[in-house]
Amino acid sequence: MRSKHAVAAGTEQVAAAPGTGLRRGAFLAYRWALLAFLMAGVAQIFLAGLGAFRLQDQAGAGDSAFAPHRALGFSMGVIALVILVLAVIARPGARAIAGSAVLVLLTSLVQSLLAGFAEDHVVFGALHALDGLLILGIAAYLYFWSRRRES
Repeated sequence: MRSKHAVAAGTEQVAAAPGTGLRRGAFLAYRWALLAFLMAGVAQIFLAGLGAFRLQDQAGAGDSAFAPHRALGFSMGVIALVILVLAVIARPGARAIAGSAVLVLLTSLVQSLLAGFAEDHVVFGALHALDGLLILGIAAYLYFWSRRRES
């Protein structure tokens, strides 16, 4: 039997205990949710461009031109919340949990605020687009970090 003192003194290498089945399953779901989030982000950029050029082509398109973009944005907020819950269950590390929390804040709160403020000041619309790129960058970082962490 190994002594706790020998392990504490650093004379033995102790392998990290494998996660429970629930944690492993949550980690796998976390990775897939991040991938789905990234794919939704690509579609979101497409829908934003589609809405912008629809407004240019049709004088009466108005707010309906961005309805698909808005609906997918709210869906991405829900996916970001699922990612955070999965990160808390899987416990992949403080960086992943903090990044997932930032993803929820940027996707759910900041994007809506910037889009709302853009109705009065166009600079907020530009910040809305930059925040979208930041969101995708964070999600991509979390996804690739989770792939590296597993191998």
